[in-house]
Amino acid sequence: MKLYCLSGHPTLPCNVLKFKCTTIMLDCGLDMTSALHFLPLPLVHSPRLSKLPGWVSKDGAINLEKELKECAGRVFVDSLPEFCLPEKELLDLSTIDVILISNYHCMMALPYITEHTGFTGTVYATEPTLQIGRLLMEELVNFMERVPKAQSATCWKNKEIQRLLPGPLKEVVDVWAWKRCYSIQEVNSALSKVQLVGYSQKVELFGAVLVTPLSSGYSLGSSNWIIQSHYEKVAYVSGSSLLTTHPQPMDQSSLKNSDVLILTGLTQIPTANPDGMLGEFCSNLAMTIRAGGNVLVPCYSSGVIYDLLECLYQFIDSANLGTTPFYFISPVANSSLEFSQIFAEWLCQNKQSKVYLPEPPFPHAELIQTNKLKHYPSIHGDFSNEFRQPCVVFTGHPSLRFGDVVHFMELWGKSSLNTIIFTEPDFSYLDALAPYQPLAMKCVYCPIDTRLNFHQVSKLLKEVQPLHVVCPEQYTQPPVSQAHRSDLMLELQPPPMPYRRCAVLGLPFRRRYERIQLLPELAKSLVPSEIKPGVSVATVSAVLHSKDNKHVLQPAPKPVVVPPSKKRKRVVEEPPELLAPKPLLSGVVPLEPFLATLTKHGITEVKVEDTADGHILHLQAEDTLIQLEEDGTHIVCDNNEPLRIVLRDLVLRFLQKL
Repeated sequence: MKLYCLSGHPTLPCNVLKFKCTTIMLDCGLDMTSALHFLPLPLVHSPRLSKLPGWVSKDGAINLEKELKECAGRVFVDSLPEFCLPEKELLDLSTIDVILISNYHCMMALPYITEHTGFTGTVYATEPTLQIGRLLMEELVNFMERVPKAQSATCWKNKEIQRLLPGPLKEVVDVWAWKRCYSIQEVNSALSKVQLVGYSQKVELFGAVLVTPLSSGYSLGSSNWIIQSHYEKVAYVSGSSLLTTHPQPMDQSSLKNSDVLILTGLTQIPTANPDGMLGEFCSNLAMTIRAGGNVLVPCYSSGVIYDLLECLYQFIDSANLGTTPFYFISPVANSSLEFSQIFAEWLCQNKQSKVYLPEPPFPHAELIQTNKLKHYPSIHGDFSNEFRQPCVVFTGHPSLRFGDVVHFMELWGKSSLNTIIFTEPDFSYLDALAPYQPLAMKCVYCPIDTRLNFHQVSKLLKEVQPLHVVCPEQYTQPPVSQAHRSDLMLELQPPPMPYRRCAVLGLPFRRRYERIQLLPELAKSLVPSEIKPGVSVATVSAVLHSKDNKHVLQPAPKPVVVPPSKKRKRVVEEPPELLAPKPLLSGVVPLEPFLATLTKHGITEVKVEDTADGHILHLQAEDTLIQLEEDGTHIVCDNNEPLRIVLRDLVLRFLQKL
């Protein structure tokens, strides 16, 4: 069993498991942090960005004015953002049989895998994962395609040139593997390969293994996966949460008794408490609005935004924000808000019960009805007519490199009355803000990450007790910024097996058993004989038939009797004679009784030598050796066949024939 690690990002995993003749990809996350090295894509012409000076090396030898721009001491690539893909060269991706998706954030690289590698397999995901994943991909394509750029920057990627660039561009790895965003046709083609599954539904892969999704408690439809054969079990835990938010709670009991547990997707900010961050979010928002400023929340169009809106619903009246307009701007805003209301069976019990009242499970439905929350596909059209300030705007993308958020950064960045509140932990907020410096607006960092922290995961692993744990190497050491915090790492016995991008791990257990079915007619013919009280053994002569990884023992074919032919034949072909199988021998030859038996038969000069596996008996007068070992008996006797047969018969007296 082998694990190939194609992504080095612990919360955007992409691993391939080779298990029992199947090749299974576990998630295909897309690392978008590479976009932070690019300039933002403004929706309308930005005089500020267009006036940024081009970068020229100090000695003037390298001139990349057209590709690289300088802003507040940092250098950015002036081109369409590109993304860091999972590693494609480590193994042949066309050999992948299935892809298992754990949540919609971990499927954003799917079109790169299914459309450009010769992949012919199936993708398994739950319905909310598929539908919300589709929304996020469509939104990403929309953000890219509505701001086309004529040129594509490639010279800076040259290794010799990149070596001379200022940091952080200098330290970036695998830049030649970065790719531009896929097209909507590729998205549709990739998602047509997805087969829907429900929680606890067992899916058989080629008769070899069963895969089962379990609720992970992190987002709508998010799953952990069990991959098992008759005798081995692998658990894949990715992006899980024990907090009581809107999704179904995490299924922990089904993870028990795993031989290997592959752990990824822990919280990115282990020191921040999500409840405390929600409180801080609300108080900072209220303070800004009261002071007459606007609030900008760069966010994804699904997930935490549902919890933010629910929190604000309870907070609005107590904070006297009843007249403040809330705007949600995204090409998929309408679909996202509607999907959250219709996936009732994927919600926690509290929200499910509201559906039968009937009431909408999420309170943002009431905010929309009372006109407190308005959603728009973009800043053009209706929004520009109805827009009034001060207001709160939820929009993407959290990287601040593309989407409608770029427009609001340019619009509101110059006033210290306004505030930007970061709630998504995927991007460093300082790096996200870098191309907008100098910035007057206030910045508040309230990252909300509901995924498991180190304390929760340690408790979980004690309960489910896997034999071996495999995890990204980042989890086996404290964060660089807090090297003294040994509580912010996994400490287990035995220690977890760490992996990094491009690593290939041999997982530490071997398959020992295979299940074989016995046909009834063959079972009837067996004659068990008792070898010790309560233990009976029978010998089997049969034909092993294997198909689709299922093994069946069938009765051996009887010899075909050829009817006599009237024509004369020169050679009569006799059917091959099936010989009765020799009996099998079991038991141990005890030393003292055996020596006594030899003495009775006139063999007295016996020298006994102890060995690691048993004894060697040297019959000196007869010049013969008898080796008595655990798994066999050898009689070494030169040119004395009668003596060999006598000794053989004496040995057989102590053994049982089956």
